[in-house]
Amino acid sequence: MTAYDDLMTYTRETQALAQVAGRLGWDQETVMPRGAAPQRGEEMAAMESVLHSRRMDPRVGDWLAAIEDGALDAVGQANLRHIRRSFDRASKVPGPLAARIAKVTSEAQGIWADARAADDFAAFVPTLTEVIALKREEGQALAAGSDMDVYDAMLADYEPGTTGAELEAMFGALRPELAALRAAVREAEAPPRLEGTFDEASQMKLTRQLARTFGYDMSMGRVDKAVHPFSSGSGLDVRITTRTSETDPFNCFYSTIHEVGHAAYEQGIDPAYLLSPLGQGVSMGVHESQSRIYENQIGRSRAFTGWLFGQMKDAFGDFGVADAETFYRIVNRVSDGHIRTEADELQYNLHVLLRFDLERALVAHDLQVADLEAAWNDRFEADFGFAVDKASNGVLQDVHWSVGLLGYFPTYSLGNVYAGCLNEGMRAALPDLDGQLAAGDTTAATGWLRANLQTHGGLYEPRDVIARAAGQAPSEKPLLGYLQAKFSDLYDL
Repeated sequence: MTAYDDLMTYTRETQALAQVAGRLGWDQETVMPRGAAPQRGEEMAAMESVLHSRRMDPRVGDWLAAIEDGALDAVGQANLRHIRRSFDRASKVPGPLAARIAKVTSEAQGIWADARAADDFAAFVPTLTEVIALKREEGQALAAGSDMDVYDAMLADYEPGTTGAELEAMFGALRPELAALRAAVREAEAPPRLEGTFDEASQMKLTRQLARTFGYDMSMGRVDKAVHPFSSGSGLDVRITTRTSETDPFNCFYSTIHEVGHAAYEQGIDPAYLLSPLGQGVSMGVHESQSRIYENQIGRSRAFTGWLFGQMKDAFGDFGVADAETFYRIVNRVSDGHIRTEADELQYNLHVLLRFDLERALVAHDLQVADLEAAWNDRFEADFGFAVDKASNGVLQDVHWSVGLLGYFPTYSLGNVYAGCLNEGMRAALPDLDGQLAAGDTTAATGWLRANLQTHGGLYEPRDVIARAAGQAPSEKPLLGYLQAKFSDLYDL
């Protein structure tokens, strides 16, 4: 066997162990007994220690040094790019620090959940302070010897090749345009709200139908409930979660469609890449482009909501909405709200930009954790025009910081930008798409995304795979154009 063959055999074993670790996390969020949290923290720390040791094993460095990159095809070179990046990063982080982060963040999830239930941010401050300190230490280690700052080093875990300064410029172009459109919409007459109660069992039945409608292969996946919806796994085992609300079935349905976008990306990757570095989504921004285009440009379109209206009548009978056009306007209603995951398309990015700015300030020591709730509340009222009423609707609403995902939040808005570019390319390629969506047939849209983006997995760098699929370099302009056209039409601006 060649050095490349040895390296890939070893890497597949590491990838398989990483999937096992991911399954522990899925279990913790769905069915694990609450009392098991301390032991699960030990288990996840042990797995992380094993994975970290494997990723920085000196043999990996030896194999990389022995391989002639130019002798490999594009797939082999892409595999080496990912392995080398992982090896370099793992080699910079001390093993005890990696294990400590895994243990603390695992335990922090339960502490966050309890603090959220009690609306008591103060109870979470000591734990979050430790998480931020540990992640800052990790970021300093990763940034050492490079031109990255600590936040850029964190961001590279989720969106390689992108810097905080680049995102700040892109988001700076988004923010005033979104704020102006939001202000105009809020002065216009709003559509009605959905009213009534909707049986949970019927919601879950329809949500599983929606998952299949968007191409989710249930023979290699499952839909469960969790506090915070997420997708987990890759290859042949990709699971999603959703949540239900008796008075808001859209929360369930669109959380499901969103997570199916993530899951479909993983299920759509070329099977030849299974358990290799290319066998998973290339970045969180690209991943989010799939969840957002499934949820919004497809799932909230006038054509698709017309079909969904009929499905809801079948599931719930007469639920008080007169016709498909009214239903479309209700689905896309711009409403005041505190929760990022429930925000409409127009306001969603304002939620993300708030988090992006606050976490950068935390990492830079410009903001202390003890002052985070007040800073959040001040910024929220300035951006949205009303106050945060309780911590679970504010600083405690998201799980991300508790598990150490600093640098993750901006990829949500970057994913929206990517989705805007992809939607332009998809619509140009599929001029009859709306007619198919009106019949509940998403196969042309999901097939185009699979063929042009999903199948490649990690073969190309994030911005390259978007540019190849969309036919243009990533820019915020298509997203802004789409939002302005859609909401100007909806609100007769």
